[in-house]
Amino acid sequence: MNEKNESHYFLIENYKPLREIVFEKLRDMIVNGDLRPGERLMEIKLAEMLGVSRTPIREAIRKLELEGLVVMLPRKGAYVADISKKEIMDVLEIRAALDKLAAGLAAQRMTRAEKEQLKKVLSSFEKNFKSGNIEGMINDDIRLHDLIYLGAKNEKLQHIINNLREQITRFRIIYLKEIYRKSENLLKEHKEIVEAIISGDIEKAQKMAEEHIKNQEIELINSLKF
Repeated sequence: MNEKNESHYFLIENYKPLREIVFEKLRDMIVNGDLRPGERLMEIKLAEMLGVSRTPIREAIRKLELEGLVVMLPRKGAYVADISKKEIMDVLEIRAALDKLAAGLAAQRMTRAEKEQLKKVLSSFEKNFKSGNIEGMINDDIRLHDLIYLGAKNEKLQHIINNLREQITRFRIIYLKEIYRKSENLLKEHKEIVEAIISGDIEKAQKMAEEHIKNQEIELINSLKF
């Protein structure tokens, strides 16, 4: 089976409308860095790659523009949106406040079983951090923070976080791929957040969660040299 047919088979096997599958695939490629900031989105090339017509590609690009992941330039076409200093600051300022709230609530509300799961994910993150397994670190970082959001037992908070998920994940991947080797405090910060939540130390959990995101903001801005 050739590459085009493999892609088409993959899409068919998903029980969703084709336009939604194409949208999710392109969004993931942008968030994961497979389509890089400033890269032009060529409809024909993308259609061939995914084994679909240009119509769902065009629809997906319009939807990605609404999410701020794509920009349309007059007479030039569609491009993956660049990452600006203002965007990083705006998103991570919000996330710092939300993570602070989530960590404090999780310190009060997490069950024993949830805390055990949190420890397991932290252990996996540490193993991947020390071995340099970036993909494993990204997955564990997502799992760790998602467990904290769930442990907060606040559905409205989870909904707000989900609305920022694509932007958060995009920054997370850049941070972990490009910066983690220079960030000696990354593992230490995760450990301190988890330990505070498990011990029920609300103030420390809030403080460490907020500092963790603020440090990420500083390192991202410094690394990307705006």
